[in-house]
Amino acid sequence: MKAVALTRYLPIDDPQSLTDVELPAPVAGGHDLLVRVEAISVNPVDTKVRSPKPQVETQPRVLGYDAAGTVEAVGENVARFKVGDKVYYSGDITRPGSNSELQLVDERIVGAAPTSLSAAQAAALPLTAITAWELLFQRMPFDSENGGRGNKLLVIAGAGGVGSIAIQIAKRAGFEVIATASRPETVEWCRKMGADHVIDHRQPLTPQLKALGIEQVEAAINLADTDRYWTELGELLAPQGSVGLIVEPAGALKIGDPYKLKCIGIHWEMMFARPRFRTPDMIEQGKILDRVAQLIDAGELQGTHTETLGRIDAATLREAHRRLESGTTIGKLVLAGW
Repeated sequence: MKAVALTRYLPIDDPQSLTDVELPAPVAGGHDLLVRVEAISVNPVDTKVRSPKPQVETQPRVLGYDAAGTVEAVGENVARFKVGDKVYYSGDITRPGSNSELQLVDERIVGAAPTSLSAAQAAALPLTAITAWELLFQRMPFDSENGGRGNKLLVIAGAGGVGSIAIQIAKRAGFEVIATASRPETVEWCRKMGADHVIDHRQPLTPQLKALGIEQVEAAINLADTDRYWTELGELLAPQGSVGLIVEPAGALKIGDPYKLKCIGIHWEMMFARPRFRTPDMIEQGKILDRVAQLIDAGELQGTHTETLGRIDAATLREAHRRLESGTTIGKLVLAGW
């Protein structure tokens, strides 16, 4: 099968950072589906895992997490899917990734793809949808149907992949959503996703919120820079509020006041935790993806695909990584076809 892989961890401008390879096709067993990959999308985790380091792989390593495709074979314990089903998923960081024509993935972290979307559009969703849903509705103490009513949510980095989904599912749950963005096009995107207000994350947040008549928020999710906003979020969050985080801090965080004084809940999200540790509830990820697909098909959520760069090969994937590392992408970049 065709695949895009690496053996050395190099800057993305190096042609050897990602290369086209031929690998043996895997065989499904147990709870695994063998999926013929039709489209993939890129996420910050792709560039983080690929980033330069001295480690050298003895065998080609295939990266990639988001994918959409068709089930080609199933293991003996598979119960949720059959050959020919259209699926989407974000995979398992400990296993070979989606940058290959065929991939094995545990059925419990797979969802039935939205019927109203193309494979390219569907591939943009899984990792960000699971991250946003788990963070807001399973790590933080809010119900997905009406848990936001009467509450304000601040979303830092609203135009990114996770922010784009978080704004939508938070609005649907009843939150008044304030998103951050800094360019006219990202401000427009956040409003398109449903944000009630958009403020500039390059400027102090507190005076901008006060100008909107907002003295405090009941919840915040920081999807960009944990250290930079830590102190200000502690001041902005209401007593017994909640903060959600997905980016590890560069240094030690001051967990005392005002976080302790206000009893602010601190919630970490790592969407690979369930498959990595094979938790008893890992099927929750499949359920989340099924629910998101239902909401997409019902018109209650919109996709976040913004551009299909081209077919799946090393040159196009290097360009996708390069764009993501620039920090200027909006929504999700996708590659489709071989």
